[in-house]
Amino acid sequence: MHPFETILSVCVENIEFELRGYASVEWSSFLLNPRRLRGSDFLMRWSQGVWSEERITQAVNESNEFFAIPYGPSGTAPEDDVRAFELYFERLEAAGLGAMKRPELLIFRKRDQHAIEKLIKNLGGLSELPFTVEQNEDIKEILSKAIIAVECENSLWKGQLMPDYGAVLKPQKRLNGKVGLRKNAVLPTIILKEEDREPLQVWQNVNKVPIYIWHVFYDMAFGIALSEAQRLIEEGYIESTEQTFQAPGGATTTKSLYKFYYHYGFPLGVAREEPKLTAKHIVDKNGHILPYVHFEGGEMSLKDEASGILRKIANEED
Repeated sequence: MHPFETILSVCVENIEFELRGYASVEWSSFLLNPRRLRGSDFLMRWSQGVWSEERITQAVNESNEFFAIPYGPSGTAPEDDVRAFELYFERLEAAGLGAMKRPELLIFRKRDQHAIEKLIKNLGGLSELPFTVEQNEDIKEILSKAIIAVECENSLWKGQLMPDYGAVLKPQKRLNGKVGLRKNAVLPTIILKEEDREPLQVWQNVNKVPIYIWHVFYDMAFGIALSEAQRLIEEGYIESTEQTFQAPGGATTTKSLYKFYYHYGFPLGVAREEPKLTAKHIVDKNGHILPYVHFEGGEMSLKDEASGILRKIANEED
């Protein structure tokens, strides 16, 4: 599947908007997106993903100790134009880097900000990072100063209102007595896709930068170290879940993923100002209107636990 479709794939259980009654529309001639962007859900999830990464970056950058930069392809892609977003991934594919897996963000000590910005400028700016191989000396220097790398995930939920938020983990028969919750429990979790496990682990091993998964909800966020997630999987605390994803072009794939109870992670952040959900739309060359919900604004504060983890890793490196 093309990287553009992979990035915009949506779990089918989350698809609520669907265009019906337009069988005669020639989607192959849809001007905006040759991959037949057929529903508002894909645009909304794109907006949500951009918003969640912006909230993480904003929370980290407010600190007097740390700052974050986008690093992976999705993190440095255009944010306000889905056509430019598509062309960006076209360029990535043409460069032979479409299958590349890099964490979305890198986090550094504030004291290194000037040096990092100078290295990024040498490379042509943030948007050029995914098009530069990691054997490049400037990229190597950037990575050598990183405290951690972040794989970003997000969910369209208010975590505190989820029915099983606050539930206590108890021994489960299906987990051979290990603690957990019933299979259909609804609570904040931190997600890791099976298809990303090995690539992220290889990236971490090669670059010697610890990866953390940071999962943002509408009102809060949680984090977990990739090494801790691997341990929980290997020791049988977390089972894989099969879910079906649909791409903008209509293709569906079944993916295995792991949902780590927030209990196993650490509080990452809390919303001090919620985002505004505004109506936006795009129009194809036939005049067909495709409305979607756009996320904008809002602010998140980094929790003391998260700052403490960053501080501990930074001190260990000194």
